[in-house]
Amino acid sequence: MKGGLDIVTGGTDTHLMLVDLRPKGVKGNATEKALGRAHITCNKNGIPFDTEKPTITSGVRLGTPAGTTRGFGEPEFRQIGRWIIEVVEGLAANGEEGNGAVEAKVKAEVEALCQRFPIYPDL
Repeated sequence: MKGGLDIVTGGTDTHLMLVDLRPKGVKGNATEKALGRAHITCNKNGIPFDTEKPTITSGVRLGTPAGTTRGFGEPEFRQIGRWIIEVVEGLAANGEEGNGAVEAKVKAEVEALCQRFPIYPDL
């Protein structure tokens, strides 16, 4: 896939996907925390034949319902994918303690996107 992350099974026909983080050399638990700090929700998840402990994992699970509920379309999901890559690559390059600037930048951009697509626009 573009950006160097692999979707387990090569893709998905559902609203959920499992991402193999091994090509980037980062762990699921660290990625879950880093993306969370950037306001992108995911959870660490084992991948098939994962050699990592269940508390660490080599993958993360992502879903689309929160975005589709807000009205995100393909352009917004492509942008979210770019942000995920940015945070993961920052994590790989900077480590958990050194990725704060990347996470803060992405967090601000995520918040701006969510302001454009409020959950309850009439309130």
